[in-house]
Amino acid sequence: MKYVIGIDLGTSAVKVLLVNKEGKVCNEVSRPYPLIQEKSGYSEQEPKEWVEKSVDALKELVVQFSGNVSDIEGISFSGQMHGLVLLDEEHHVLRNAILWNDTRTTEQCQLINELAGEDRLLDITKNQALEGFTLPKLLWVKQYEPEILQQASVFLLPKDYLRYKLTGAIHSEYSDAAGTLLLNVSEKKWSEELCDIFGIDAKLCPPLVESHEYVGNITEEIAELTGLSVDTKVFAGGADNACGAIGSGILSEGKTLCSIGTSGVVLSYEERNNRDFQGKVHYFNHGEENAFYTMGVTLAAGHSLTWFKNTFAEHESFDSLLAGLTEVPIGANGLLFTPYLAGERTPYADSVIRSSFIGMDSSHNRNDFVRSVIEGITFSLNESIEIFRESGKNIDTVISIGGGAKNEEWLQIQADIFNAKIVKLSSEQGPAVGAAILAAYGCEWYDSLEECANVFISSEKAYTPIPENVEKYKQLFQLYKQVYVQTKELNEGLKRFRKQ
Repeated sequence: MKYVIGIDLGTSAVKVLLVNKEGKVCNEVSRPYPLIQEKSGYSEQEPKEWVEKSVDALKELVVQFSGNVSDIEGISFSGQMHGLVLLDEEHHVLRNAILWNDTRTTEQCQLINELAGEDRLLDITKNQALEGFTLPKLLWVKQYEPEILQQASVFLLPKDYLRYKLTGAIHSEYSDAAGTLLLNVSEKKWSEELCDIFGIDAKLCPPLVESHEYVGNITEEIAELTGLSVDTKVFAGGADNACGAIGSGILSEGKTLCSIGTSGVVLSYEERNNRDFQGKVHYFNHGEENAFYTMGVTLAAGHSLTWFKNTFAEHESFDSLLAGLTEVPIGANGLLFTPYLAGERTPYADSVIRSSFIGMDSSHNRNDFVRSVIEGITFSLNESIEIFRESGKNIDTVISIGGGAKNEEWLQIQADIFNAKIVKLSSEQGPAVGAAILAAYGCEWYDSLEECANVFISSEKAYTPIPENVEKYKQLFQLYKQVYVQTKELNEGLKRFRKQ
């Protein structure tokens, strides 16, 4: 039996999957690593942590593998997007990586809009200037650490740096490059125009390859450290959301993904490079060649539920917390929640807005609050669904993964609020499986990514919308959308009283 490895380089841990030619996950190893948060809004990591923990996880995977290591034919990657890794001429790391969830760059986002113009930026990159993207980070380093930027020979995204350390080859690929604000998304090339506008040397941008493209073998040093064969081929990989889409079979027009983790994502496949969403949702290159995806983001999706549990039910499990969902009617007995704990992304790019419970009275119990949190998270995700439908997209089926797919009542709530069939996968490993599929396709096990995904992915159960529930949720959704407008000014006034 032949095998491939999918490596998912996340924000808090690296996950390594061993997958066989039949699509079965044969083993999984993960290793955590810390965040560095020296100031409010700062979020960094040491790139060497990614390498050390990934190598350690690969070593354990090989130790536990009973077959011939030469049968492990390929490795590919999924990785956290937008992070900035700067390397000098000898390819040594110049500073800690600045991560996607770092929010220090509001000033630089304003500068980007002033110099490039919001409309021209959208024409080229298909995205608004937001703090999470890579270009604002580059401009922050240029402004506050100019001596660092002067030493830099190339910038890499997190998984691209890990791949470099495994192969010795410097590359990026289109799905991750699309999250930098320096890629011409339609033309699939770095934008010299934007580099010129911002005084960024275009030589800092790494060579671009396709996600399934072979970029080299692992080095002898990595082979010795992990026990893998030096013949193990390495393929470029993709951004975590692109790989999550591949690992969920979002590989043809009309397919949509809802992923609820710490943040929440609604992602829809696009064949065209010229749809106009006016920056309301993200528009990125897919991990599939010559394809794209659009994506709306709720910053604090699962995080809202985790916050509630940690604050009000610290010693209970999530299963216990959600056990009372079915005892509470739609609308949580007149209680609405907005999941703006960390600001919001879609459809409001607003770092100041904060969460609200609306409609509280003394008759409400904890189950009501839990139901309102679940419904509020799902309403926020539905705002992305609404944007897609208003653009003319047909969304009748949604693949649901992550924490939101672990509870049957929540899956039914998704079906009713989205007014679409919700499909739960039989085995769900998300981005790591997407990385494994890219490796399998790169190894030429299958003729297309879609053919490979059909082998690797199967569905377990579907949830269909209940018409009377759909109508109730339509009414509640209209009320939900008013909360942002009504509380925006209040939150701007409250900002100066928050912890700094």
